[in-house]
Amino acid sequence: MSDSNTTDFTNPSTFILMGIPGLEAAHVWISIPFCAMYVIAILGNFTILFIVKTEPSLHRPMYYFLCMLAVSDLVLSTSILPKMLSNFWFNSREISFSACLTQLYFLHCFSVMESGIFVAMALDRYVAICHPLRHSTILTNPRVTKIGLIVVLRSDIFILPYPFLLRQWPYCRTSIIPQPYCAHMAVAKLACADTQVSSYYGLFVQFCVMGLDVIFIVISYILLLRAIFSLPTKDARLKTFGTCISHLCATLVFYIPGLFFSLTYRFYQHVPLHFHVLIANVYLLMPPMLNPIIYGVRTKQIRDRLLRLFTQNRTSQGSLHTLNSRPHWRGTVNHSQWELQDAVPADAPCQQTPAACQQLTLMSRMRLTGCRVNTRALVGEMELDNLIKYLAESQQHQQVS
Repeated sequence: MSDSNTTDFTNPSTFILMGIPGLEAAHVWISIPFCAMYVIAILGNFTILFIVKTEPSLHRPMYYFLCMLAVSDLVLSTSILPKMLSNFWFNSREISFSACLTQLYFLHCFSVMESGIFVAMALDRYVAICHPLRHSTILTNPRVTKIGLIVVLRSDIFILPYPFLLRQWPYCRTSIIPQPYCAHMAVAKLACADTQVSSYYGLFVQFCVMGLDVIFIVISYILLLRAIFSLPTKDARLKTFGTCISHLCATLVFYIPGLFFSLTYRFYQHVPLHFHVLIANVYLLMPPMLNPIIYGVRTKQIRDRLLRLFTQNRTSQGSLHTLNSRPHWRGTVNHSQWELQDAVPADAPCQQTPAACQQLTLMSRMRLTGCRVNTRALVGEMELDNLIKYLAESQQHQQVS
């Protein structure tokens, strides 16, 4: 009688997902942090999408790319977590061959897509810091749309061969996959034919596609640092570099675990199998959970909008009337684009250069006629601190008069 774990077929009807081999007795306990990570990822990324959609001031290239990242994280985590949790909770280990190929396609496709999104976000940071006056003309909405389409098509083109290669191999060994989800190399190792084509193509995608993304991101940050260190004051350098912290942290969270997992899976076979599986799960689940937290904490506009969302019901009508009756200005402290929404008094004292005073007076008059202007383009190289100081003095002068 043949072993129950071996079969004789070309395309198997089902595979068996073993979860975390060697830790089957602890599956229920292991599922708790995984489930918590999934819930945080779902709530966090949907919150990012909701805030960007409902806040007009966030309709900019940086936040469009952030929405693409949120969608990618949602699809990536949803492609593996429900099946993984059903395995841990209900011992539902079987997965059909077609469902397995579909799962690994979405898994790898959106991983490559997320890598491309980080490159697009690095481009946005480069243009915003190195060419701030041309940011709105370089990264227009049509160009942002084209960049998004290129990222999506690139991931589809490079990952589409995965399921076709795996479908052509005969599987006559075992139908057991020693992890809680289907992945390219995990399925390829079950074939009883020479799968070097799949292995080499997987390495090509890993190093030539995602590796090039890393190179582009590193080059962009080298240029960014050159531009940042050329700023005249330490405060300006810190503020400018602060706009890159969120993207830098999210990029490191995505690439470092992925590189470690890929190298250990291919070249360090003596490492315990359950360690491989746990690292792979961390690689897949950590970025979708941490990305909305990183951008929510580090990005002032998102943080302020989220606080207003939770506190708007507690604000009394009297406070709203008081705030609405006072002159105020609202600006977005972003190196790439400024928007002034309330008027600067035309007769306010000016302690800046005459050209800057004329520009701010022009902004005041345009705002009084209902126009919204780009302060960054009008002010030019005027330092941020001087602009804030001037606007504060203008408001004080208007209140006194």
